Amino acid sequence: MRTQRIDGLDIFRGLAILFMILYHFTYDLNYFHIISVNMNHSPSFIIARYTIMSMFLVSVGISLTLAHKNRINWANIRKRILQLGLASLAVTIATSIIFPTTWIYFGILHFVLFASLITLALLKFPRVTLLLTLLIFIGSLTGLLHMHGLYALLQNPLNLPKHTEDLFPLFPWLGVVFVGTLIVHYNLHQKIFGLKIFNNSFTINKFLKKMGQNSLLIYLIHQPILFGAFELYFRFFSK
Repeated sequence: MRTQRIDGLDIFRGLAILFMILYHFTYDLNYFHIISVNMNHSPSFIIARYTIMSMFLVSVGISLTLAHKNRINWANIRKRILQLGLASLAVTIATSIIFPTTWIYFGILHFVLFASLITLALLKFPRVTLLLTLLIFIGSLTGLLHMHGLYALLQNPLNLPKHTEDLFPLFPWLGVVFVGTLIVHYNLHQKIFGLKIFNNSFTINKFLKKMGQNSLLIYLIHQPILFGAFELYFRFFSK
């Protein structure tokens, strides 16, 4: 079951990547005024955005738990920290150049790095993880649990921008990562990734599996490629 399970996870993550590319393609169409959509207020796009984010973060929890449930692989952890750390730093540096007054200091990659470390610390405590997950979701739904005060407190000492292009909230999204760990702890992943839809013999699933295996790279380069393609088109081909 192990091979099929991991294939299913890669396919699931690849599907999230595909949805993300389509979402950002629509965003670029809107940015270049090819279409006119209020993506921040349209219920359809809000649901799509939250679905994509949830798929990614659940897969983070699942993959971490599968890889380290029995024994922490420290070599793997060091590699992950290095990759996510460099990717996060690249996002911060790039946005500080492009958006000098609204650069990103805690986007989704920064969040995934932080959430991964918290998740690893809780791998041996599934009941604690379950309790924390419930508290996070209840606190977020009631508006009692948030990080606004901490962000405001750190702005002046760290010279952080008052407004940023992307500030990824810890809550409720840390709870979504925890859901991924709980799926493995309670062996639900075997049923989920054993479904026929995740069969690796399907041609589309082979493609999605490759995308899932290279999700970080695709995440980093897909939007610059899309955005650059639109820029080139309007500069040299559009009349």
